[in-house]
Amino acid sequence: MNNNVIANVSASVPTLFGRTLTLVTALFTAALLFIAAPTYADVPPLSVEGNRVLIGGQPGSLAGNSLFWSNNGWGGEKYYNASTVSWLKNDWNSRLVRAAMGVEDPGGYLEDPVGNKAKVRAVVDAAIANDMYVIIDWHSHHAEQYRNQAVAFFREMAQTYGHHNHVIYEVYNEPLQVSWSGVIKPYATAVINAIRAVDPDNLIIVGTPTWSQDVDQAANDRINASNIAYTLHFYAGTHGQYLRDKAQSALNSGIALFVTEWGSVNANGDGGVALSETNAWMEFLRNNHISHANWAINGKAEGASALVPGASGTGGWVSSQLTASGALSKSIIQNWQSPTPPTCNSQAVPATIQAENFCEMSGIQLENTSDTNGGQNVGYIDNGDWMTYAITVPANGSYRVSYRVASLNGGGVIGLEQAGGTPTFGDIAVPSTGGWQNWQTISHVVQLSAGTQRIALSARSGGFNVNWLRIESAGSSSSSSSSSSAGAITIQAEDFAVMSGVQTEATSDTGGGANVGWLDAGDWLSYTNHPINVAQTGLYRIEYRVASPSGGGQLIFEEAGGSPSYGSLTIPSTGGWQNWTTISHQVTLNAGTHRFGIYVNNGGWNLNWLRITPLN
Repeated sequence: MNNNVIANVSASVPTLFGRTLTLVTALFTAALLFIAAPTYADVPPLSVEGNRVLIGGQPGSLAGNSLFWSNNGWGGEKYYNASTVSWLKNDWNSRLVRAAMGVEDPGGYLEDPVGNKAKVRAVVDAAIANDMYVIIDWHSHHAEQYRNQAVAFFREMAQTYGHHNHVIYEVYNEPLQVSWSGVIKPYATAVINAIRAVDPDNLIIVGTPTWSQDVDQAANDRINASNIAYTLHFYAGTHGQYLRDKAQSALNSGIALFVTEWGSVNANGDGGVALSETNAWMEFLRNNHISHANWAINGKAEGASALVPGASGTGGWVSSQLTASGALSKSIIQNWQSPTPPTCNSQAVPATIQAENFCEMSGIQLENTSDTNGGQNVGYIDNGDWMTYAITVPANGSYRVSYRVASLNGGGVIGLEQAGGTPTFGDIAVPSTGGWQNWQTISHVVQLSAGTQRIALSARSGGFNVNWLRIESAGSSSSSSSSSSAGAITIQAEDFAVMSGVQTEATSDTGGGANVGWLDAGDWLSYTNHPINVAQTGLYRIEYRVASPSGGGQLIFEEAGGSPSYGSLTIPSTGGWQNWTTISHQVTLNAGTHRFGIYVNNGGWNLNWLRITPLN
């Protein structure tokens, strides 16, 4: 019963008894509302954090189906009903359905807005009733030409459904080869603003250039709005590793992806099933917590159709009514289990965290360790693998992060970052330790903000094992040993933020720890994680703790990035790689905040620390 019916019932009751009858009418109306209003269990909200879409605040992914174009007379419109949606939920285990509302083509929204809107509403209402997520898709290749219509449509959808966590807005299905920054982004921003004026938080997905494949272009110029993901489409018969590499690059840049359409056949919608590539894609989606909808629930005579021609428009399909791609997609969706992380308890800094106690991970394995105290270590770390950990940082400041590592050949690089990829706190090179169970501790100093947060260890380059990491305060200066004389600031050489070409190793110099070695011409070290506040313009002594068996090396002290350069210094022979001496020169520094770097003009030397002392 709807409100109009209730209003008619109330109006038909005589008003002879005045206020008493009015009260009775009101109570009767309330009772009718209570009886008639359906109650639906809401689903967890979707939110974007870094490069992932979270489900109820936790990493995960959804698997489901896309309907075919809604256009009148195209054949797929017969599946836009509650029975089909219910069948997909209960028989296929689909958690997601996509209403692909055609726009500019014949029989689409522009030609029949009332009819197409009614089809979308039928699917959305059914998805909500079945506790499924539903994508409202503006299924167009030229959406920028119909921006006003899109703004009005999505404003209405937000007003009607924005209070349901189930609803996802896909504002542009597949742009063609048009400019991201000049065409797609301005269109999407206008539609997003219209939605956000009504619905502040439901997920919005934006199509990307070249049939939603150039996600890297969006990553380089992302939209400044909350809860935004970007569309990636693939067809396994056409799109292989090159497109996964493009997608991984976009993820590494920090944007979230959502596969609103994929097929196991060719990009033209036809052809046979490409099984091995489909499996490779599913592994990629699963490992990266990317949700996906298979194209398409339809009986058209083409490879991408999940159903054979003549299949019922209301579900109830038996196996013989599924095509090869339909049977495969049903199996994938039915058995989709996105990795669910364990409950992740935050550890208060200072803390030593066993590497195997991650919250979530991608690509790694565990193995027994021979390191002190035994247990397990994380291994099989390849480029792009990662693990996350929950920590509580007591205050903003500098923190020394140490890693217990082992590597047969060295060359790996650990990136410490916020879970999701941004911001990054610093990178550190993993040296060769001579074996997979020969353990060594390396460390760097990073800046962390106060509060409970998730950090990630990301393998910029793989080829190493990790047994534990330790996070502790580095004091008010760059490290616990950074001030050796009044006004002086000491930076440990291994505490670089980024570098090129160097490795670290255990040192026999006073104070122990690690030094930087394997310095060759063209290598460099950047200490952007150690901003130095120079109080006044003047002369400063820069000291370097160096070792070299033969001498002849040369360093340049510079601003990180190479400009300006403050001065160079030749490295003498100290008689050995661990025979240490201190050398220095004087440079003029301007007042202000500086982030310094060291460039290796000629190699053949080691560096343990550098010290900056005012001379005025």
